[in-house]
Amino acid sequence: MMFLASFNIQLKAQQQDSIPVNDTLTTESRLKTGKIEPYWLTVTYDKTTHIIFPSKIRYVDMGSEYLIAGKADEVENVLRIKAAVRDFAAETNFSVITEDGSFYNFDVFYSRYPSTLNYDVQKMLQTQKKEKVNDVLFEDLGGNQPSLTEAALKAIYTKNKKLIRHIGSYSFGISFLLKGIYIYNGKYYFHTELKNNSSVPFPIDFMTFKIADKKTSKRTAVQENELIPLRTYLPLTDVKDTRTERNVFLLDQFTLADDKVLVIEIFEKNGGRHPKLEVENMDLIHAKPVTELKLIF
Repeated sequence: MMFLASFNIQLKAQQQDSIPVNDTLTTESRLKTGKIEPYWLTVTYDKTTHIIFPSKIRYVDMGSEYLIAGKADEVENVLRIKAAVRDFAAETNFSVITEDGSFYNFDVFYSRYPSTLNYDVQKMLQTQKKEKVNDVLFEDLGGNQPSLTEAALKAIYTKNKKLIRHIGSYSFGISFLLKGIYIYNGKYYFHTELKNNSSVPFPIDFMTFKIADKKTSKRTAVQENELIPLRTYLPLTDVKDTRTERNVFLLDQFTLADDKVLVIEIFEKNGGRHPKLEVENMDLIHAKPVTELKLIF
């Protein structure tokens, strides 16, 4: 009798700690409604597969050691992947998150002779109309959806409006302009234009955004606070002779004291041309709402 009583107590404890069958089935069915269907591809050992994504790659996770992958050198939106083991039999997978907030999942199989080695995700999405998931949120964007941020950057660049006419510099054949400042949900969008009016190419080394004292901004700033752009619409590229390049930069919202200015400066690689812009607080508080652009995304 003692053994039977003990057995009944243990059985009741197990039933209380375990998940009821009905609850398990309900949970599974709810998850299925949000299931993300994977793409699939084949890889091989002796050749590399390249996948071109519509946006910069932020995250890659391999499902097993059967695969090796990495971003292509000096390219932000191309993933190269190949088999690390010959003739692996098991199915594996990998996942990718891009800067526009899209999540992609791939099932992978081994093939000695894959029919395709290069894939264009953007082209595939347009032709197959496969649904994308754009709900991945990045910490540095706060509550902003990456897809909305990407759409705003693109719209500002494409519409190319000149909202500001008093901030610019010209020296040694280089014209540097601030064409507009936009704001949305705690983020600034700075639209710049760099024009090379000379016959000498302008190779860009790097670009800085710094808050400096007004009195020291015209020479080496003693007290300055550097701001790091959260996003850049286009990579910084060299400006060929007689060519013009534009870009859009995303920064966290801030304001300036009366004795401070925002200094935007571009540095020439192996050169002495360093055009810069000075932005005052009045320019920031007159930033245009991004919503006026009527974004499509």
